[in-house]
Amino acid sequence: MPDTFALAVHGGAGTIRRESMTPEAEAQYHAGLRDSLNAGHAVLAGGGSALDAVTAAVMALEDNPLFNAGRGAVFTRAGLQEMDAAVMRGEDRGAGAVAGIMGPRNPVQAARAVLENSEHVLLVGEGAMEFCRAQGITFAPAGYFYTERRWQALQDELARQASAAPDTRSDEAKHGTVGAVARDRHGNLAAATSTGGMTAKLPGRVGDSPVFGAGTWADNETCAISATGHGEYFIRWAAAHDIAARMRYRGDALDVAAEAVVEELGRIGGSGGLIAIDAAGRVSLPFNSQGMYRGMIAADGVAWTGIYRQPLQQG
Repeated sequence: MPDTFALAVHGGAGTIRRESMTPEAEAQYHAGLRDSLNAGHAVLAGGGSALDAVTAAVMALEDNPLFNAGRGAVFTRAGLQEMDAAVMRGEDRGAGAVAGIMGPRNPVQAARAVLENSEHVLLVGEGAMEFCRAQGITFAPAGYFYTERRWQALQDELARQASAAPDTRSDEAKHGTVGAVARDRHGNLAAATSTGGMTAKLPGRVGDSPVFGAGTWADNETCAISATGHGEYFIRWAAAHDIAARMRYRGDALDVAAEAVVEELGRIGGSGGLIAIDAAGRVSLPFNSQGMYRGMIAADGVAWTGIYRQPLQQG
């Protein structure tokens, strides 16, 4: 299927509770997902690579303050923003990631630079920052990343912790991530994931997004995956690699493998979901949380998006 290409994106399994979602806000989320899908589709339709497509799609989400990545990232317990991102290509399992960075306007571009311009896979902290400066990655001032909504979420969580009140926050208040997976005309797969992490996380905490085999994975023989949710569970269960292994060694279909892993994570407390695409361009979007901002688009250019447990809607 040389001309078959497809793309899926997510804006995080941390969604606003259904009863709190206004029609205006819902329309904005759908629009943000469509913008991301269209950015990636434009690359694929022009004959571009899956890696370029997922990079473009994730950049669109990082630039949108509605989502917890890049602009609009959540704050650590210390009132800072620390971002993680990763990219992986399926033809050779080439991979690049950054963790604990603050300053690059698009963290996914920093991860891409690690993949293409270093001998390493994962750079963190100040070393990653020095690398980004040397690579000419575009930086933005701290004020660019700040949103009042994320700052207030931190204050609310710090107050809850101080009062020892039970944690009744919605998934949206706990975590969020953005990501994209794609198959291009040449049959190559790729995945990209970017996140600000968890609200009030300990400084230095790294989630599953930049951990290959946990929150990000791509292999032409099986699938490409970008996950979102409670990262500690996705790391401990090697969630993304588990799906690929079920396909490779047991012959499971993508849907069967992805849904089984997400269901298993839910049983042990791992709230979240993922987007996945296989070598034939088939897409799976399972989640065990109350919702997941998600969407998909194929060669016909029709964008489909969804938030809660309801059929995707045409854009």
